[in-house]
Amino acid sequence: MADGYAGDVTPAEAWKILQEDENAVMVDCRTAAEWNYVGRPDLSGLGKSLGQVEWQRFPTGEANPTFTEEVKRLGIKPDQTILFLCRSGQRSIAAAVAMTQEGYGKCYNVLEGFEGAKNDDGHRGTKAGWKVAGLPWEQG
Repeated sequence: MADGYAGDVTPAEAWKILQEDENAVMVDCRTAAEWNYVGRPDLSGLGKSLGQVEWQRFPTGEANPTFTEEVKRLGIKPDQTILFLCRSGQRSIAAAVAMTQEGYGKCYNVLEGFEGAKNDDGHRGTKAGWKVAGLPWEQG
């Protein structure tokens, strides 16, 4: 167990959990701009849909004061496994902690996030993350 949430998983481990646990869900807590322009995980091959709830609002970056309520409105139950994903694995930690505090005991952070850390040229999406792991994603 991590500090305040169930733990961390790699993108490949997250995919495996989503495959093997019919009740496991993924919540992408990036911004709407990131979902639309950078891309988002495509879970349709598993017969699942991606939950999308902003942790921070675009374009201001202010915290989303209704984040936990919005996650609950997705219909997720407290005993389900929730895999939180952001750009690089920071907002998703905060989201996992927040939902754990709401009584959801199986909240995980997806390490590396969707795009991973920056490479030597300052670009994301080339070193690590969901996309680099070759997992299904869509854009637009």
